[in-house]
Amino acid sequence: MNLSRLFGLAVSLLLSAPVLAAGPAVLRFATEDWPPFFSAALPGNGLTGTLLEAVLQRMDATARIDYFPWKRAMQLGLNDRRYAGALAMFRTAERDKLCYFSSAVGSRQTVLAYLKDQPVAAARLEDLRGVRIGTVAGYSNGEPFDALVRSGLLTVEEGLNNDMNLRKLLHQRFSAIVVEKRMLRYTLARSGYSQAERERIVIAEHLFPERSVHVCFQRTAEGLKHQRAFDEAAREVDLARIERDYWRNIGQAALPPPRQ
Repeated sequence: MNLSRLFGLAVSLLLSAPVLAAGPAVLRFATEDWPPFFSAALPGNGLTGTLLEAVLQRMDATARIDYFPWKRAMQLGLNDRRYAGALAMFRTAERDKLCYFSSAVGSRQTVLAYLKDQPVAAARLEDLRGVRIGTVAGYSNGEPFDALVRSGLLTVEEGLNNDMNLRKLLHQRFSAIVVEKRMLRYTLARSGYSQAERERIVIAEHLFPERSVHVCFQRTAEGLKHQRAFDEAAREVDLARIERDYWRNIGQAALPPPRQ
């Protein structure tokens, strides 16, 4: 076989070979380890990680989730071009200037937690004046609460994370802490707390409304493209059903502690 015929055969084989399908696009996100909503130790990177992946699959994409302390996660997710965005955030007027918010990917119920034998009575947020309250640095706890903190009416001390704040509460270094309801119960159940310690914690949830959380895509042309594609795909996904199934699959650890 001469060289020209050999060359022709090679070209023919290349043209007739099936084209290998490209894999799904990988979108990289930054967040904080925050079980049961986000955790590499949980199926699907936690509840919100599972909801996120369900929507991305409709976009022929998949997520890579990197974990950092919350402030670092926000910095990287919103500014580092290696990332598509930060997960998962409450929407505020201030944050609207920083990123493009997706449609909701679940919700959070913020509560006030305190000790059963040292109750904190408050019919409204303003009644917490003079109470030493633990919060987490960088978290939004709702505009009404955050505004009272900015005005100086409420006194808060920022901690690194919820687990640290909870231990400070048990050691009476705080009178109360602001925390997410299901995250609190999950932490108490799985982080080395005794039954006696768990029984000391009660919550009041009437002070805070339930709030939706969102993917915060970078405020770039690419981020806007991702946000629009995500919202379109999310309309075709039954997120409520996925959430119900997820709670059932991981058991009862995410149920809230007793209310006062």
